[in-house]
Amino acid sequence: MKRPVVVTGLGAVTPLGTTISASWEALIAGRDAEAPVEIFDTSGCRCHRAAVASLPPLPGLSPKALSRLPRASRLAIPAAREALAAAGLLGPDGKCLLPILPLSLSTTAGGMAFGEDFLRNILARKCSRLLGPAARYLPEQQVLDLQQALGIEGPSTIIANACASGANAIGHAAEMVSSGLTDCVLAGGFEALTELVFVGFDCLQATTTERCRPFDLHRSGLLLGEGAAFLLLETPQHALERAARPLCLLSGYGHGTDFFHLTQPQPIGSILTNVMQQAARQANIKPSEIGYINAHGTATPVNDGAEAKSYRNFLNGALEQTRISSTKAAIGHALGAAGSIEAVFAIQTLTSRKLPPQLNLHTPLPDIAPALVTESQSSCRLDHTMSVNLGFGGSNAALLFSRNEN
Repeated sequence: MKRPVVVTGLGAVTPLGTTISASWEALIAGRDAEAPVEIFDTSGCRCHRAAVASLPPLPGLSPKALSRLPRASRLAIPAAREALAAAGLLGPDGKCLLPILPLSLSTTAGGMAFGEDFLRNILARKCSRLLGPAARYLPEQQVLDLQQALGIEGPSTIIANACASGANAIGHAAEMVSSGLTDCVLAGGFEALTELVFVGFDCLQATTTERCRPFDLHRSGLLLGEGAAFLLLETPQHALERAARPLCLLSGYGHGTDFFHLTQPQPIGSILTNVMQQAARQANIKPSEIGYINAHGTATPVNDGAEAKSYRNFLNGALEQTRISSTKAAIGHALGAAGSIEAVFAIQTLTSRKLPPQLNLHTPLPDIAPALVTESQSSCRLDHTMSVNLGFGGSNAALLFSRNEN
């Protein structure tokens, strides 16, 4: 990268907690958020469970204003405010202290629940209720919701690149800062669980009716989830000028597409290997120096096998020196927000030296077994951590975080 990029603020709402500290404490303790879905009817589905987040309060908003916010915005706004507060950029009124702040965001469903309401009202012939949901379900509306809630203006980008979207949004923001386009960006992703998404994955038979078991020989499918996470990225000089303490460096970003299949990854994972190598080269480190990788690890039969091969090839003889786990067994797969939430977890691992355990692991895949975190552990060897995400259409992305030595 032309200019260094530091992370100065983090915020997250996950099924494990409405703040980073609550989510991280539960994650390290080995808890999961799997529970029956109650926010819509799943009676016609194979699967009836997911990881659903609690909606944090939004002080200062009237019941009418809250009713106009889609669930996605209800998740995104508190997470963004937490990131700004951690970076020292949130005023007592809940507004950002910077009037101009670019946004780099990711989602796949946006405010789809409002679109579902729109269809239900048509079918029920409730014509008087059509215009509200129809006008507010597109993801552009969640950008406006964020800008209004935070009191900011500025350019915004929405990346919808399947399950790699969150990592791509952060990587794009880092490139904006490193190239000199801006000195500061708020990057992150948000995803609300919706009926259409849930039923779609159920129809694909990609969701499990058992426990979610990433990297286990007997894995049977993914657990869907939801949430939001944000990172405040800026140059070290910009952080220094406002006396902000960097949490870490965003030292590398790699991305690519394997062009193999619409919904399946390349079986040998060579493009993912290249993407991780790209991030390591950008950070000017060897793969063996990476202490922990937060894996994509969906627990689907096809994904985990290919991903495990890719890690073995990338780490080569250093597989046993690096620790790997997928946190989707705890919080579910948050689709467009997954990369952002898991990037936050990778940073938390770097700063705390605590390793998230791989839950529900009984018979690990041989290709990756030596590296899997089998229980909650601590490590003194954590100078670099990585977050990896794959998406439908062959999207691959890797983010590399490093200790800030200054």
